[in-house]
Amino acid sequence: MSESPRGSVAALENWVVRPVRLPLVRRRCHVCATDGFRTSGKFRVNANHKLLDIWLLALCTGCDETTKLTVMERRHVRSIRPDLLDRMHLNDPDLAAEVLRNPVVRRRNHIGLDWTGAWSLDTGGASADADREITDVAVRFEAPIPVRPSRLIAEGCGRSRADIERLIEAGRLVSPARLSGRISGDFTFTLRS
Repeated sequence: MSESPRGSVAALENWVVRPVRLPLVRRRCHVCATDGFRTSGKFRVNANHKLLDIWLLALCTGCDETTKLTVMERRHVRSIRPDLLDRMHLNDPDLAAEVLRNPVVRRRNHIGLDWTGAWSLDTGGASADADREITDVAVRFEAPIPVRPSRLIAEGCGRSRADIERLIEAGRLVSPARLSGRISGDFTFTLRS
């Protein structure tokens, strides 16, 4: 805990950002022109002699058409770690999340990710409020989920984003991290009443 300029002790809170589902995959469907696909984490492994092709399957949110997102192409079976191959055969949802976050896979497949509704904020039952003189908050991410800090702080404090933006401009909400744009890693902020 830290001391405020007037001598009162600041409260330290810990917030956690958790994924609750896999993000939507942004890609145009060739059947119905919808631009969203959902994936349940199912992989398809296809063998051609000792060469493997591996895809992550996704369904169109509009027409349920299946698309294959290329994970690996024409890889020799011995070049793939056995534990990784086992996780693909078992349709490991954590591995699917890792694959979707991989920038090489996203570039190769020309996709983007939509994290709307795919994460939740656990404030531990507390919320940073204006009744306290100073509140220090440490935000920890369980997965690298890109979120606007102002949106996250607004949700945790039970305020509007406009209120949070005003507090930032007035210098009452400060952080060593950049509060504009998106952030996907741990950060701290201080709210002064």
